Amino acid sequence: MKIIVKKGGPLTTLQDTGRYGFQKYGVLVSGAMDLFSLKLGNILVGNKESEGALEMTMSGPFLKLPAGLVFALTGADLGAKMGGKPVPLNRAVYVKEDSALSFGFAAKGARGYLTVAGGFAVPEVMNSKSTYLRAKIGGVGGAPLADGTELETGDLTAEQEKLAAALAGLGGKPFSTLGWSVGTESLFAGEPIRVTQGLQADWFSNATLHAFFRSGYTITAQSDRMGYRLSGTPLPYKDSSLEMISEPVTFGSIQVPADGNPIILMADRQTTGGYAKIGQVIQADLPRLAQMKPGQTIYFQPVTLTQAEEALARQADFLTDVAKMVKR
Repeated sequence: MKIIVKKGGPLTTLQDTGRYGFQKYGVLVSGAMDLFSLKLGNILVGNKESEGALEMTMSGPFLKLPAGLVFALTGADLGAKMGGKPVPLNRAVYVKEDSALSFGFAAKGARGYLTVAGGFAVPEVMNSKSTYLRAKIGGVGGAPLADGTELETGDLTAEQEKLAAALAGLGGKPFSTLGWSVGTESLFAGEPIRVTQGLQADWFSNATLHAFFRSGYTITAQSDRMGYRLSGTPLPYKDSSLEMISEPVTFGSIQVPADGNPIILMADRQTTGGYAKIGQVIQADLPRLAQMKPGQTIYFQPVTLTQAEEALARQADFLTDVAKMVKR
């Protein structure tokens, strides 16, 4: 099947779970900012969790979808409509006739995901379909979706054929959908972002650490897929002469440069960093962080490694339960 991109939107890229094993060569991991929503969308249409999807930032593209396509929208509510009808989030949708899919602006969250049954038939670069914008590799020509792009979808499995047939038998035009959806309200909860202790936390005084966890930090306009620059109470080192050798960083590392304003490294982070790391956002909270917009205020909460692992396990169990529901 072929999806035609009439308008690409402000920033729409193809992303999967990331490009691993090449950071030693200076190649970024990239991948979806909100991995939870990516995986959920793939589960809903019967794909592997790691399959590529369209990541849409703040708004989405204008697409022409073919009849017979099964897709799902997850993550931010971008006000999707087809044939003038709102398209629901977090459930499989079947296109009954060739239709235009349009998006408004994010009413809740920052990034939406569009997954299609069979995935997008684009070549992998270093074992991933993810778009690495600065190097111009992966995705569709290593760039955001452009007007006029044609996207081919992959072949369906036997289970996906059954899902499509079941959806086709339901009422409604220009699309039909199941009567149930998955609740993801926790993605947009205003709770603190949980962090574990950073490797250089002892570079900061107890008073500075207290300020870090008690003060709010605003996401500035100088934030993107590489990192969120924050503004708030400065976090000075105990000893201003301290310097460190660059060392590996990961998604969610919270670095503090000389000006004292923290930076949270995101999906397109560099492979190494030379600033002290005061904390590390736990993996289970990275999706919530990815759905926050410039201008929003973040509060941090310290947790133990055990608590971080338990939170991630609960998230994995949730996705496993959804997969079981889809297969019923």
